[in-house]
Amino acid sequence: MLKNKGRLLKGVVVSDKMDKTIVVLVNRYKEHPKYKKRYRVSKKYKAHDQKNEYKIGDQVVIHESKPISKDKKWRVIGLVNNSK
Repeated sequence: MLKNKGRLLKGVVVSDKMDKTIVVLVNRYKEHPKYKKRYRVSKKYKAHDQKNEYKIGDQVVIHESKPISKDKKWRVIGLVNNSK
């Protein structure tokens, strides 16, 4: 199912109100080119959740895929292992 094409991103589910779709918030860090300070950049992605099994607050991994709808170009792979 998973090919080697496309990106993998980790994020937190912030919305699960749509049918078979979740919204995932992905945070990443950038560095200012002149001042070298790191700052956080956030972006939300709509991801396909076939079984409606992921809920708000879950940490998930999403994979880039072919377009599913106008805004949805990502699929959920699974939960992130938080074994501490």
